[in-house]
This record gives sequence, structure tokens and C-alpha cells, in this order.
Amino acid sequence: MIAALNPGEGDVIVDATFGAGGYSRAILDCGAQVHAFDRDPDAIAAGAAMVDEFAGRLTLHPRRFSEMVETLAASGVAKVDGVVMDIGVSSMQLDQAERGFAFSTDGPLDMRMSQAGESAADFVNTAEESAIADVLYHYGEERQSRRVARAIVAARPLDTTGELARVVRKALGYRPGAPKDPATRSFQAIRIHVNGELDELIEGLSAAEQLLNPGGRLAVVCFHSLEDRIVKRFLRDASQAEAGSRHLPQLEAPEPVFAQVSKAIRPSGAEIARNPRSRSSVLRSAVRTATPAREAA
Repeated sequence: MIAALNPGEGDVIVDATFGAGGYSRAILDCGAQVHAFDRDPDAIAAGAAMVDEFAGRLTLHPRRFSEMVETLAASGVAKVDGVVMDIGVSSMQLDQAERGFAFSTDGPLDMRMSQAGESAADFVNTAEESAIADVLYHYGEERQSRRVARAIVAARPLDTTGELARVVRKALGYRPGAPKDPATRSFQAIRIHVNGELDELIEGLSAAEQLLNPGGRLAVVCFHSLEDRIVKRFLRDASQAEAGSRHLPQLEAPEPVFAQVSKAIRPSGAEIARNPRSRSSVLRSAVRTATPAREAA
């Protein structure tokens, strides 16, 4: 990730997903200045010590990364030299049972990154069966989404991660010892829905395009195929000039806004050994050209 970002002394870098601060620290150690974003108040509070440690070079913004353009403008920053995004739930959030992101330990059915708004419990206990099925199918790629949604509605109210996991497993005929717990897909889908993660990613990529200086670098790590498809499509569209129409040959095709787009980079065996959660990660990176940013969607 740091190699793809290539931060240098005096560069201004956006860490769009601060989490526990690992990327920010590595970037700061290279001499850069960092503006870090996180909608989770716990992450912002935990990062206060790092702000003091790197006095003047780290600024934490308790905002969604999709809001980086207007947030940085308010801080007098119009352009940056790099943007890094690590998409999805953080290890810190997964490891806190009370946040309700995982079913490995029982906890309240919450899943809210910002700790505000609709919770996972609110959704599964009030949504129409068809709406639940749609979320499971589109965001979890659960082929038996209707069956699972029907089971969830029949079991309501559900208040804990353990209760939801048991309902999903029973609906899908789970056998202990199977290589993958079938509840994983449903938990992922509900989390993505509650946090609006895919729309956030789309808006964040557009914001990065607007902020990056010519030669600035974008690096994005995804852990799920839905997210990676969005990043891959964005970089493909942004790096290829649109073909001119044969009916309107006088119109010039726009120049690409990103170049040097990397192929999907996956973790090495050594990296997976150090951090087993990295096994499904995919890194993609690109370099901003001098072409003006496209109009935001």
C-alpha cells in the first residue's frame, strides 16, 4: 500500500479510513502531512494521542470520506498528493463485541460505523421481508435470500448477533465444521446496507478524483468483490478516453483522468501469515493526470 502511494517529505495525503491509524502512521513516518477521516467516534478519540505525537502533521476529521472535498476546503486544503482508502469494517470494530459487527462473539445487533442512525436491529426487525431479501441478495450475494429473509421475519424480534446468526444458519442448513459459516454473507449484506458503504465508496472515489494533484496517487484496498468491482470500473472508466462517435467525428474524446492503473494486487503468503484478515484483500492504484476532474455524479 505505501509503495503504491509513494508518500514523500512535505506531501499532503488523505487517509480516508483512519481506523486504528496504521496507514496514517506509516505515511507520517515518510515525512508527509496527513488528513485522516473516520466516521467512527471511537476511532477519532483513540487517534488523539497520535495527533499529539505528530504535532502539526496529522489532522483528524470526524466525517465520512465522501465529504473530504468540502471538509478539506474548510481547512484551506484544495488539492492533495495522495488518497488511500481501506474499504470495509476495521479490525478494531470487528474485535469489539459491543459494536455488533461479528458473530464470533455475541453482542448487540448494531453494526453502525458512525454509532448513529438506523442499526442492524432496527433494519431486521422493521423492514419488509422483500426489502431484507433484496439486501441479502444484492449486498451479500446470498442465493437463498428469500428463504433467509422469511426466517428472519418469523424469528423477530432479534436483538443480538448470536440470535441472527442462529436464524440464518438454521435457514440454510448449516453443519458445524463447514469451511465457511453461511451467516457471513448475511452479516456482510446488512452491514453494507446499514452504513451505505457502496454509495460511500462511489462518492469517495469521485471526491479523490477532484482533490488529487496531477501526479497524485490513489490507492484502494477492498475486501469484497462488490467493492472491488466498483473500484475496478471507476479506474477503467477514468483511465480510458471515451471513444468518439462515428456519427459525430468532429467531437474530440476527453482525455483520461487517471493513468498507470495497476492490476489487482493480492497479499503475499508472508503478509497473510502476519495478518490473516488480509487474505481476501485486493489493492488497486492509479496516478492522477492533469485532465480536469469529471463532473461529480
